[in-house]
Amino acid sequence: MNKSLNMKPVNYINGEVFLPGSKSISNRILLMASIAQGITKIYNLLYSDDTKYMLNALKILGIKYFYNEKKLICIVHGYGLPLNISNNIRSIYLGNAGTAIRPLTALLSLIKDCNLILTGDSRMQERPIGHLVSALKEGGANITYNKKKFYPPISIKGGFIGGEISIDGSISSQFLSSLLMIAPLCKIDTVIKLKNNLVSKPYIDITLNLMKQFGILFINKNYKEFYIPSKQIYKSLGKYIVEGDSSSASYFLAAAAIKGGTVKVKGVGKNSIQGDVNFIHVLKKMGAIIHLGNNYISCTRNVLNSIDMDLNHIPDAAMTIAIVALFANGTTTIRNIYNWRVKETDRIKAMVIELRKVGAKVIEGYDYISITPPLKIKYAIIDTYNDHRMAMSFSLLSLSDLSVTILNPQCTSKTFPNYFKEYLNISHF
Repeated sequence: MNKSLNMKPVNYINGEVFLPGSKSISNRILLMASIAQGITKIYNLLYSDDTKYMLNALKILGIKYFYNEKKLICIVHGYGLPLNISNNIRSIYLGNAGTAIRPLTALLSLIKDCNLILTGDSRMQERPIGHLVSALKEGGANITYNKKKFYPPISIKGGFIGGEISIDGSISSQFLSSLLMIAPLCKIDTVIKLKNNLVSKPYIDITLNLMKQFGILFINKNYKEFYIPSKQIYKSLGKYIVEGDSSSASYFLAAAAIKGGTVKVKGVGKNSIQGDVNFIHVLKKMGAIIHLGNNYISCTRNVLNSIDMDLNHIPDAAMTIAIVALFANGTTTIRNIYNWRVKETDRIKAMVIELRKVGAKVIEGYDYISITPPLKIKYAIIDTYNDHRMAMSFSLLSLSDLSVTILNPQCTSKTFPNYFKEYLNISHF
């Protein structure tokens, strides 16, 4: 295993990329297919660390599936509830997969006589889960913290029946998504009321879109309150094609904007249900030339200028904008991104440290970052903090006429194991 990757300077970017499946959709569709009636055949399922953790957890919980890793096809035999938990299983390890531990916490809280511990790696044990646990407890769940209050690992003993619940939506949309997905299975109708502003709202739209496709009924009162009738049944879709990951698309489109040529990403387009597809509007505002088709997005180079924007709706893709800022005229400010701090690492802090290495003038705020590019970007060895998005974002420094060294490049396996291979395929030296 290589501990570092030295990326040579790229002279020109041009080509096509077929995107891996969306992580957010992949883990949601796996969970919903597992609790649905019938068999669901999933195409273009993302093959990455996060989906492997979810698949392993579902196997432990008695879900039968067949996964062809080469063809990225997964056939899930829906089980419904109660799940068949093996008596000799006491804990499930979920690495740093937030899209696995949050919904599984909610799902297991429904299961009578459940007695399982959900845990993860050292970073997962620093990522808060308290808002979700508090909401589940309001509905009767028996959940305790094994080490530090409000953080994994947690012990779950079932008990959740639904009812009127309030949840804080200011830290992670995954908490609300987790509640929404399991509420239809509850014994009594559920009303979820939001406290504080909801972050990353487009991810809630993904959840609601998929629930609707599985035949679930709900009432959304302007994202302030949700009513979900009880005792519903998820009905198999038969087949589902996971669209390409729009967050992953951002790196290739940004590369074209900086040093294209034109890059076309395939597998995601104008009908996308992912919020991060709105990255293209930010890139266009900076000056890039964008074309949007039914199943593709293309970007062509143009003069880039700075922006000052609230990017709370696209927190993952906003990291890519932080690197594009190094190649734009003026100071770029990215606002309302506090939830960067509770991701795979404290992304605001990490960005500030690494951007300063290359000579940028950076101002760090509680929930924003301002970046003024240097006259000339410096060579740097980039620490990725075991964060896949740090590695992929900073790979774009190879477009600066200098090489860049990326530490722990394997961390991209969390969502995009073949990222560097795909990046090199559109790079011309």
